[in-house]
Amino acid sequence: MSRVLLLCLLICFKAEAQTSALSVADSLYAHGKYSQAITVYKSDTLNPATNLKIAKSYEAIGNYDKALKYYQKGLTKHNLLSRFNYVKLLFKTKQYTLAKSQLEALIALDSVNPNYHYQLGVILEATNDTTAINKYQTAYKLDSTHQKAIYKIARELVKTRQFDKANKVIDEGLMEYANNISLISLKAQNLYYKEYYEQAQQWFHKLLDLGEQSEFIYEKLSLCYAKNFHYKEAITYRQKTLKYNPQNANAMFVIGSYYEQLQDYENAKKYIEQALLIKDQPLDFEYQKLAMVYNRLKKYDKAIDAYKKAIKEDPDRVDIHFFMLLSKERYYADIDAKIKLYEDFIKRFPNEKNFVRIANRRLQELKEEKFMSETD
Repeated sequence: MSRVLLLCLLICFKAEAQTSALSVADSLYAHGKYSQAITVYKSDTLNPATNLKIAKSYEAIGNYDKALKYYQKGLTKHNLLSRFNYVKLLFKTKQYTLAKSQLEALIALDSVNPNYHYQLGVILEATNDTTAINKYQTAYKLDSTHQKAIYKIARELVKTRQFDKANKVIDEGLMEYANNISLISLKAQNLYYKEYYEQAQQWFHKLLDLGEQSEFIYEKLSLCYAKNFHYKEAITYRQKTLKYNPQNANAMFVIGSYYEQLQDYENAKKYIEQALLIKDQPLDFEYQKLAMVYNRLKKYDKAIDAYKKAIKEDPDRVDIHFFMLLSKERYYADIDAKIKLYEDFIKRFPNEKNFVRIANRRLQELKEEKFMSETD
């Protein structure tokens, strides 16, 4: 056998073996055995298509860093599907700038793909770019049945109180997909904001019929019934909200007021007393804890606000006054203002020896700092 023939046979054998191995890997991937598939795929990493399969496998098991690495190895200019999948993974990993530039390159190659424009809108929205709505509108123009684009546009119309326009867009979407939960919810809210309460409650009920349950749905249903003086139904649905938040004092008070409308004064008394009992619980510790967290985040203005609420709950707690003093010192830039804070505290609480001792020491340090700065 000639050397040339032998070499040809070896090449054919190797290619056949490689093809067989990749078929095994494809089967492993199809059956969800992604890690095993990766091991087999890695026998042929010189092939861009194989690298893309490795990327998809890593993405399937949640190893996004490695998935991105293999996407970069396997991407080619004209493989638009894989490039789009790469963009979506960049977005998922919050690499918005790179995702945006990659997607704009795709749009340059295929400007009539509605999903490209929609995804660009999603990226822009994530970065608080108000032009996102323009991309959703472009996607909608290219595909008037695009449910996600329709929802985004309708949501913006509801938010800007353009209720009639919103209703038209929502209805177009529901004609194509009648059980779109997001659009049904938006439809119900839109009718509620327009004060069409009977129609709104029908759409909130449709959400329940489709298996959707939430505190928001039950609360809005209750309000719809109450607006039309159907207080028994209003009570029924408001009570359902309590399973999500049993200590909701506002919900209890509202239920009590509905019972009052029905002249059921015993139940009215029961729920209103429960509401007042919850509301009467002091929250000084909770507000103080919140203030401490804000201090850790160096958001001293918010910490001061939280301490003020804690003081309102319990004005006699000197420790809260003192800790608010420390937050104000961090927040204020002017050294004279800081000095006055400590002087005022010492005058207000002269009998609080421990706190006054600390305040006096800090006051002295501030005065020395002021003196040194003035002599420089």
